Amino acid sequence: MMLGMRTTVTLDPDTHRLVRRAMRVRGGTFKEIVNAAIRRGLLLTAPERRPFVVKARPMGLRVTDPKALRKLDEDAEVERFLRVTRRLQEEGE
Repeated sequence: MMLGMRTTVTLDPDTHRLVRRAMRVRGGTFKEIVNAAIRRGLLLTAPERRPFVVKARPMGLRVTDPKALRKLDEDAEVERFLRVTRRLQEEGE
């Protein structure tokens, strides 16, 4: 016969409800349910996982010249600026 160690554990309300529910469903005592849950939780090990690998794929962009890409970005920025400026002018009228 294995002697147990007596201790006080304070359970959060949600955890206490889970233990009580398990007692009703499984028919075990508070001690049995808590011990089983602790054993399961502490004996679980993370499954072996392969490292995540990013597979590069072409995005279909035709712009390869960095200067052309910068020009596109600048044009888009100018368009955003003009839209905001027009909207602010219209709101001010």
